[in-house]
Amino acid sequence: MIEWFHPSLFFIFGAFLIPFLKDKVLKTYLIVITVLALIDVLLMSEGIYWKYSFIGNEIIFGNVDKLSLAFAYVFTIMACIGVIYALHVNDRGQHIAAFLYVGSSLGVIFAGDYFTLFVFWEIMAFASAYLVFAKRERVAIEAGFRYLLFHIFGGVCLLGGIILHYIGTGSLLFGLIEKDGSLAFYLILIGFIVNAAVPPLHAWLTDAYPEGTITGSVFMSAYTTKTAVYVLVRAFPGTEALVWLGTIMTLYGVMYATLQSDFRRLLAYHIVSQVGYMVTGVGLGTELALNGSVSHAFTHILYKGLLFMGAGSVIYMTGNRRLDQLGGIYKTMPITMILYMIAGFSISAFPLFSGFVSKSMIVAAASHDHRAIVALLLIMASSGTFLSTTLKLPYFMFFGKDSGIRTQEPPLNMLIGMGIAAFLCIAIGIFPGPLYAVLPHPVHFEPYTGDHVTGSLGILMFTALGFFMLIKRLEPHPTISIDTDWFYRKGSNIFMWVANNPIAAYEGYIGEIYNVWFTYLTLKFSDFLWRVFDSRIIDGAVNGVARIYLIITSFVWRIFDVRIIDGLVNDIADFWMDFGGVARFSQTGMVRNYAFFMLLGGGILISYYLFR
Repeated sequence: MIEWFHPSLFFIFGAFLIPFLKDKVLKTYLIVITVLALIDVLLMSEGIYWKYSFIGNEIIFGNVDKLSLAFAYVFTIMACIGVIYALHVNDRGQHIAAFLYVGSSLGVIFAGDYFTLFVFWEIMAFASAYLVFAKRERVAIEAGFRYLLFHIFGGVCLLGGIILHYIGTGSLLFGLIEKDGSLAFYLILIGFIVNAAVPPLHAWLTDAYPEGTITGSVFMSAYTTKTAVYVLVRAFPGTEALVWLGTIMTLYGVMYATLQSDFRRLLAYHIVSQVGYMVTGVGLGTELALNGSVSHAFTHILYKGLLFMGAGSVIYMTGNRRLDQLGGIYKTMPITMILYMIAGFSISAFPLFSGFVSKSMIVAAASHDHRAIVALLLIMASSGTFLSTTLKLPYFMFFGKDSGIRTQEPPLNMLIGMGIAAFLCIAIGIFPGPLYAVLPHPVHFEPYTGDHVTGSLGILMFTALGFFMLIKRLEPHPTISIDTDWFYRKGSNIFMWVANNPIAAYEGYIGEIYNVWFTYLTLKFSDFLWRVFDSRIIDGAVNGVARIYLIITSFVWRIFDVRIIDGLVNDIADFWMDFGGVARFSQTGMVRNYAFFMLLGGGILISYYLFR
């Protein structure tokens, strides 16, 4: 029996079968995979699983505790909702990217070491980027590249911090980091807050999320920033700088959201604002504050996903995402309007909706920690959220001046996905107990007190009164809001101008000098080498060969002279000397010897003539 099974494997390995499936089989497969992952998470028990040794270090794929489980629950729930919402999409690439995105996010929250965390962290960045590229429009592609560059920067900072942390501690285990002010501490922190979209490192979010595909932006709103909140809770609780960075985020996001006429960009700025509450809670570091950060991340994933689903449904049916060009569509999209409003009340922390039971924990934690200014600023940001997300956006999108657009409700699967998310927003708002039970620390907080309810309602109603009094001034107009992305957009233009003009001219001048001198020096050097080669190598080789030839020919000629010529001459001389001896033998002076040789010679001549 398997003790523990990593839920990310359902998504990561499940993504590889998607290209081979189609139509109803594909839709069924997508739902089954997400449901299996959810069941897997629900059946988990706390402990350390899939622990291995790698180059003398512990690699842990399954660090399961209450903190990781709380995020795993909402991640898999949102995966089910997002898949249902996206069932009508025929682009398999988007389904593959979404699966890899969800799977890598789950890999991050269960990682027990920095090596595993970093690998999943990078997969998450590239998989989510495809959900922007998949729109296949120039603006989206450019935004996708800027998105990737930002996350590559964050990844490099994170990797550098991990290396320095390992050098300093000798451990890769992921957990609470000592606040020692070291370079490793700050690099890891920067790597995490880039994904948390903390200003001024936030513009990638408001740049890319509005340009993603309709379903892709739903997934993106749920995972990247929330995994960042998770790792901050795990590693940096009680970091003072995060208190003020988070508080600034809440106001910064709200301020920019009120300036937008593109309603998906408006919602993107509210991600910055809402994540600011979570970052503030991490900075406060108390049990109540950390519970507030985790619970608000939980509820935020659901209501922000619902907001993007409602906005996406309007874009899908009307082809328009500008508030100044919409209005009056509540008549033909009433269900979408109601579901969107549930999300709007949730993000505004309206009583009986999910945001009320989570956001108020962070505000209460700030008050209990005697940080009155922080608590006041968080309440102001909540009022601004109600103004722009729950009043301005739906009024000008669904009501307001009739734009003449006549459409209908989106496909059934989109409505079902929104319906599930809306149900959970209300259920958690009315019955917060199950949510509080999964938080990492024991919860001693009661959101529904008389003071809290009446105080929240008073602030929200006063905000609504101000909206309707100033409604003419709040009408959306097509504008461009300059944000921190201006610096790197303009910086890139300046860089390209410098690269194409002075640097290019300088490079051309230097290149020309280089070419002339290089050619001259090359010819001179070649001539020098040839002279050396000719005098040292060729002449030497010829002389050497000649010497060898002379030696060989002298040796051969000596042998020929001594052995052949001298031998032949000596043999001939010996022959004639021997013959002379014989001749001398015949010249004895005796008549009988002369007669014998004459007879012998005559016999030889007669025989020759007779037998020839």
